[in-house]
Formats: sequence, structure tokens, C-alpha cells
Amino acid sequence: MPLPVSVPFASVLLAAANTASPTVVAADGILCDLTRTLAGPQANVICLTKPGSDPHTLALRPADRGNLAKAQLVLLNGYNLTPALNKIKTPGTVVTVGNKAVPKNPLKDPHIWHDPANVKAMANSVAWCLKPLFDAKGDAAIDQRRAKVDGVLASLGGWIGQQIATVPQKQRVLVTGHRAFSFLAKRYGVRELPVLDDFTTGGTLRPSSLSAISKSIKASGSKAIFAESIPPSKTMRRISRSSGVPIAKQALFADGQAPGKSLVQTATNNVCIFVVAQGGKCDRNAASQLQRRWSAIQ
Repeated sequence: MPLPVSVPFASVLLAAANTASPTVVAADGILCDLTRTLAGPQANVICLTKPGSDPHTLALRPADRGNLAKAQLVLLNGYNLTPALNKIKTPGTVVTVGNKAVPKNPLKDPHIWHDPANVKAMANSVAWCLKPLFDAKGDAAIDQRRAKVDGVLASLGGWIGQQIATVPQKQRVLVTGHRAFSFLAKRYGVRELPVLDDFTTGGTLRPSSLSAISKSIKASGSKAIFAESIPPSKTMRRISRSSGVPIAKQALFADGQAPGKSLVQTATNNVCIFVVAQGGKCDRNAASQLQRRWSAIQ
């Protein structure tokens, strides 16, 4: 059907462009789930790192470069979590969310999301970045979702504290291979013991290193060693045999969004694995309620 003479064709094209959903690229799983929750149906949010993948080792595919080329906004966790994206080419605005949300980070630890208070700060930064893409009505919808996100994250922070409080004080120790849970440990009074980072150079396990690690684990009071994967690596199995402390039956997911789980589910699952292995109790019903609140945000 021909256009009415009174409507310039250029104006129709402009209107069509304005009604199209903007493309937003989020680099890693946790940030992507957070961004999708805040944006709702208003934006096409594309994740570069699939749940279960390690963002540290992300390698860009041609499809990823194509998505970056059409993105109006690109959100990075920051603190070098995704080295492959340090020099990306995109016409969109690039924001390192973590650096803005959590500027006080002396160790430059990229795993900031293990403290829900940091995720709340990230949510506020992401919402602020999204709002210029929309009109006043769209901005108001983002503000409404952000308020709900903040509420769930505040409840998550309280829930984590309640679960960790069930662990005997001397067993509030998190023995891992590498440092990834510093923000969680600092907030909730847990001692973090990343044995490969603390006692080796480049992760090489020499006999002297193994002896020092074993003594440290035995003295820590920990009932379990938390591996990065199941089955655990040969190195972690050696450490377990030498120290006499077993490896937890489930691995903690340190580097992003766990496979098939949301941001909230990743956090609650990690906490439940930790507290149960260390002699505490986990309220999984309350954890499920948190997830229902998270998934209901629209």
C-alpha cells in the first residue's frame, strides 16, 4: 500500500529505527543474566560467554565479532576478566561495569559478584547505561526492574549470611586452588585459603610446596577442599591425599554463571555446597524462593 503523501518516507524509516530493540552485548554470564533481567523485553541482549564457560579463556568467534559490530552498548565485567575483549572494535559504547561499580578493589580481583552488595552496585551501573537507549517510558520500566533486582539481591545477601552462620566458627575456611572468592570471604568472615596461589609459583606443585600446603590445610580446620571441577585435577587429588582432607563432592563455580543456573542460583548453589561440606545447614527452600522472585522480574 503506498504511503500517504503527507508522511515523508525518511520519517517512516526513522520511526522504524526508533522502534527497533537495541542490541546490547554483555561479555560474561553473570553480567549477562543481570543485564537481561534489567532490560527485560526492551533490548536484544547477547551473551558472549555461555553459562558454564570460563570468561578468562574466551575466544571471539566470527559471530561474536558480528554482534559487537551491531551493538549499541557493550558491557564488560572489567578487572581483566575477559582478556579477549580488551581491544575490541565496536561502534557501541563500551563500559567496564565492575570498575565503575566496585572501584575499591586493591587486588584487582575480577570475581566481584560473589558479594551480592557488589552485584547490586553493578545493577545500578548497568541500569544507568541502559537508560539512554530508551524513551522516558522505557527508562521508567528499567527503574522498576532495578528496584526489584535490588530487593532480591539484598535478600540474597542476608540469606548467605544466615547459611554461613550455621558453620562452626573454626570450620569457616574455604580451601581452593586459586583465589576467586575473596569478596565473599571478606563480607561473611570466611578465611580464604587459595593454596596454589599462596604456596606455588605459576601453579607448579613442587615437593616443598606440597608439604607447606598440606600443613596449612591441616591447621586450617577445614573439613573439605573445594576443587574447580569434578572430577578434580591431578594436582588437587595429590593435595587431598597429602593433607588427608577430602575433596568436596561438588565443585564450586567460581568464574561466572553455572550451567543451567541463573545468577541467583549460581550463588545459592555455591553457598549450599560450602556450608554443607563444612558441617553447616542450607535452607534450600528459601533459596528456591529467591530464584522465583528473580525469575518473576519482567
